[in-house]
Amino acid sequence: MATRARDWLRQAQRDLEHARRDAADGYYEWGCFSAQQAAEKAVKALYQHLGGEAWGHALKRLLEELPAEVGVTTQLGVTTQLVDAGRILDRFYIPTRHPNGFADGIPADYYTADDCQTAIGCAETIVRFCADRLSQ
Repeated sequence: MATRARDWLRQAQRDLEHARRDAADGYYEWGCFSAQQAAEKAVKALYQHLGGEAWGHALKRLLEELPAEVGVTTQLGVTTQLVDAGRILDRFYIPTRHPNGFADGIPADYYTADDCQTAIGCAETIVRFCADRLSQ
């Protein structure tokens, strides 16, 4: 059975590049969101590669629910880092795009270059992990 796992991974890599460009251009809220999207698509690529389906957008949960043989278990230090990266990125899914995520202003008023670099770093970790598993 053919899957679209490679397509999902390719789009994840493009979303990650988009996040980097957003960061360079000062669109930090969009950089954070694009980083979250990159990681989500990479995880969904891995699910497809394994013959499963992933529903939802919560990266922490999606990572925790991957089969044990993939190597994500919260008991291992290295993979706890991966789940933590997902937890951080989950914070960038909705409020980066919607003004009602804050008492006033718009998302651009609240996200910084540091936030964006953190998001990109987390996404790079997750995308790399998923790409490595897809190549096995």
